Amino acid sequence: MKKALFLILSISIITNGLSQKVNKEDSTIIKEIYNTSLIDGASYDWLDYMSNNIGSRLSGSLGAELAVKYTKEQLEELGLDKVWLQSVMVPKWTRGGKEFSYIETSPGMTTQADICALGGSVPTPYGGLKAEVVEVMSFEELAVLGKDEIEGKIVFYNRPMQADLIQTMGAYGGAVSQRYAGAEEAAKYGAVGVIVRSMNLRLDDYPHTGTMSYGDTPEHLLIPACAISTNGANYLSATLKLQPKLLFYYSMNCRAHQDVQSYNVIGEIKGSVYPNKYIVVGGHLDSWDLGDGSQDDGAGCVQSMEVLRILKKIGYQPKYTIRVVLFMNEENGLRGGKKYAAEAKRKGEHHIFALESDAGGFTPRGFSFDANDVNFNQIKSWESLFEPYLANWFTKGGSGADIGPLKKEGMVTVLSGLRPDSQRYFDYHHAANDVFESVNKRELELGAAAMTSLIYLFDKYGVK
Repeated sequence: MKKALFLILSISIITNGLSQKVNKEDSTIIKEIYNTSLIDGASYDWLDYMSNNIGSRLSGSLGAELAVKYTKEQLEELGLDKVWLQSVMVPKWTRGGKEFSYIETSPGMTTQADICALGGSVPTPYGGLKAEVVEVMSFEELAVLGKDEIEGKIVFYNRPMQADLIQTMGAYGGAVSQRYAGAEEAAKYGAVGVIVRSMNLRLDDYPHTGTMSYGDTPEHLLIPACAISTNGANYLSATLKLQPKLLFYYSMNCRAHQDVQSYNVIGEIKGSVYPNKYIVVGGHLDSWDLGDGSQDDGAGCVQSMEVLRILKKIGYQPKYTIRVVLFMNEENGLRGGKKYAAEAKRKGEHHIFALESDAGGFTPRGFSFDANDVNFNQIKSWESLFEPYLANWFTKGGSGADIGPLKKEGMVTVLSGLRPDSQRYFDYHHAANDVFESVNKRELELGAAAMTSLIYLFDKYGVK
């Protein structure tokens, strides 16, 4: 009995010693990763060029084409084992001239409103559109009003993001359906147009665009859809209570075009032990056209590029093949993510891990994971390694839109999304103030370091 107890204690001591040694080794490498990102980082300079020399990168635009060329060149300069372009057909939609609108309370008495066309919307008729307004908070309320109350009018969706939700992505998810499907639903009741409250928790004068869909609505019934700033939405709502018969005028010149050729940008470091098993890190290269897309998702792209640069800089040779993928067309089609997953399936490329950064370049708090319990338990054991960097919030949840198709195709084991502090993200999301100046250099670099550290751990320990 004493011998058995001694043996158990000895094994325990040896195991604990090995664990401490491993953790110390990991801590040392992670410290080196953070030092490299914060002292000798490249992400901020890359973002500076992409934002200020190229600008917005809506799919099918010249900006998107220039961003493909620029990021491919930068990846080639890193000396990766392979860099290439993966072709993908993407939608092309143009905004045209700046939108204009006003609220008319009586003939000649108008107040200008800040609006923008929603991505994919049809234009207003030539000369603009003017009609009475019906305010609703939900599709259910729309149905209760019915065709008698809606036909010939503009539907104003004014459901705000839920302010008491600390996780703002959840607040966005609870409000975004009115933007995406609002025009489709309103057209069923004979509405002539749609105004949608911007997806923004802050009160300001920036309208926020975003993709929308008409579903199966016949072409002759398509109605123009715009977003109004949160200040504008509050003003319109308050004025409607005083003057229910007011008129709203808006003019938009947007239009859809034929699909065009574009590309995902891909670079990789070949694995030394498992060259045919893959780890992917990425963001989406396209952005909306109102700002320069620094937060959404220029930040995620340069952070992902930085992962491979840091690993090479510190001389780390991965066991698995590590790829950076800059996906095209996340904003209005997800064509890049779908194409990458389809090609992975066609080639039989299994990915043990996929990580996406698409929540802005703010201070990293941790990661969310789409993983089974066995793998999540291993991941949770790494939390202490991130504690010194205040990025140790590890939770089960979603990952990223672009890497989601890998799961659908059955080509990945674990998915993850970087989770920065989200309280300011929707101040900039899809708006004209999403510009380079909104990104803090240190926060961006901390995110890149956290991502590199997680990639390092998955490469070292693999998946279960």
